[in-house]
Amino acid sequence: MMPALLAISPLILVCLSVVGVMLSIAWRRNHALNAILSAVGLNAALLALLFGWTLGDVDVTALLVVDDLSRFGGVLVLVSTLACVTLAHHYLEGYEGPRDEFYLLLLSAAAGGLVLVSARHMATLFFGIELLSMPLFGMLAYTFRDRGALESGIKYMVLSAAATAFLLFGMALLYAVTGTLEFAALGDALATYGNDTWLLAGAGMMLVGLSFKLSIVPFHLWTPDVYQGGPGPATTFLATASKVAVFLVLLRLFQSALAFHENWWHDLLGFIALITMLVGNLLALTQTDLKRLLGYSSIAHFGYLLVALVVNEGLATETVGIYLVTYVVTTLGAFGVVTLVSSPYTATGGTADASPLHHYRGLFWRRPYLTAVMTVSLLSLAGIPFTAGFIGKFYIIAVGVEAHRWWLVGGVVLGSAIGLYYYLRVMVTLFLIEPGMQNRDATYDWAARAGGMVVLGVATLVIVLGLYPTPMINWVSWIAS
Repeated sequence: MMPALLAISPLILVCLSVVGVMLSIAWRRNHALNAILSAVGLNAALLALLFGWTLGDVDVTALLVVDDLSRFGGVLVLVSTLACVTLAHHYLEGYEGPRDEFYLLLLSAAAGGLVLVSARHMATLFFGIELLSMPLFGMLAYTFRDRGALESGIKYMVLSAAATAFLLFGMALLYAVTGTLEFAALGDALATYGNDTWLLAGAGMMLVGLSFKLSIVPFHLWTPDVYQGGPGPATTFLATASKVAVFLVLLRLFQSALAFHENWWHDLLGFIALITMLVGNLLALTQTDLKRLLGYSSIAHFGYLLVALVVNEGLATETVGIYLVTYVVTTLGAFGVVTLVSSPYTATGGTADASPLHHYRGLFWRRPYLTAVMTVSLLSLAGIPFTAGFIGKFYIIAVGVEAHRWWLVGGVVLGSAIGLYYYLRVMVTLFLIEPGMQNRDATYDWAARAGGMVVLGVATLVIVLGLYPTPMINWVSWIAS
């Protein structure tokens, strides 16, 4: 009993933080106090998670397993959530409505992410993904007086409900054929039932449901609209912690229950990966809105990640881990700059965030260090050498070469070349002379605030991991072994 409690102590601490913030709100509303309580709870959970590595793999129940992969995912979820808390404090200072409830939603979503990365049963997968998604409805529509935020929350809610329907129907079909919902038992059942039609239909519907959450083509259309309209901290969480948790549970499924070995299945996944990376990059070319551009960029990056799932052998697990680390660090930097330029919140009608690209024109002449953070993040997203993103791209190409998937390697190279164009376009905009048109600016003390320190820290980490990736590679290799 004690090892199990220690293993799930990060989840318990996050849930206790939710209760603590709730009681604090009931006692007296204090925005700074509740932000601090949230940060303290997340730090405590992170420390408990790191301590838990000494316990080894722990089968908590038939529904949850705490192993190296789940702890790895937990670190990424908690770090991303902690960054969002620090960014949200400054962002919400200008919001006239209730501000404290945002932290309740954020902590609840983080708890859902922790459940999801530890899931080994379809029931836990469902509970985790709903606990992760439902608070996001409120977070994305939190500044509901803005048309863009309200539209963002409603679109995500409707499409998430559709994804849930596919997910549940797929689970029902799998259970009807195999009589089990446990990942490992489903894997064993595949050897018996092989290519049963209903089994394949169930697996396909589950893949559709998870593809909605990950913005995989052709289930990606909601992404740019939701990214554009949602408040900066909520969009940052959706782009990092939410997608990491869903992708890791998809990886666990592919390694156990859904790891079909038929060539046609791998070819189908490969085709999906190819069109996802190409469509995401091609649609980003025409964007004049930075948050929409980052949304399409996110679609392309998860197309690259699907290459590792297609291979599903050799360096695949290590590649997923390294790419997720580099993606999270880089995305926190890019969306962190967007959130800081948009802070504090100003009710202007439509979309209140600094979303149009012209808001960033000449940012270098106003905030040079913030521009440096955005430039480093964009270079990393493009996969330029000496940045963390280059290490992730190198591993994706290496795993494709190892499996002789040359057409996927070609897709990664072509997608990266297309991506380089629009990333450079954004970087050029940052250094142009300021026009007479409207622009936005971060506050003068942005670097002294917690959110500013986090953004500067992740930008430094992007460079450090690009120059000296050995500790990260060793850590992920140990987890994958």
